[in-house]
Amino acid sequence: MNTNYNKITAIINTPMLEAVEEKLKQLCVPGISITKVQGYGEGHNFFRSDWICEHVRIEVFIANDRTEEVTQGIMDAAHSGNEGDGIIAVLPVNSLYRIRTKQLVEFD
Repeated sequence: MNTNYNKITAIINTPMLEAVEEKLKQLCVPGISITKVQGYGEGHNFFRSDWICEHVRIEVFIANDRTEEVTQGIMDAAHSGNEGDGIIAVLPVNSLYRIRTKQLVEFD
């Protein structure tokens, strides 16, 4: 099992997206995926009957030795100190392939 890299998944408040994007650019993160998501958690909306709120999910594949730096960067940029700031999950990646070349991606 090759776990030389991790997948960072962050779910953050939509207004914080621009700041997080800028921070990830400053950290020279090679690529990100962004998806609009809906759900509820710590900062659910009591004023809606279904409690659903809109957020943004950011996914990053990054080398193990950069995981803490990138995770901390996301937290710093997305932090407001209020309930519902979001969550970050870090998972090991067994393999990552580039479709264009059909080859296993190796991080330096």
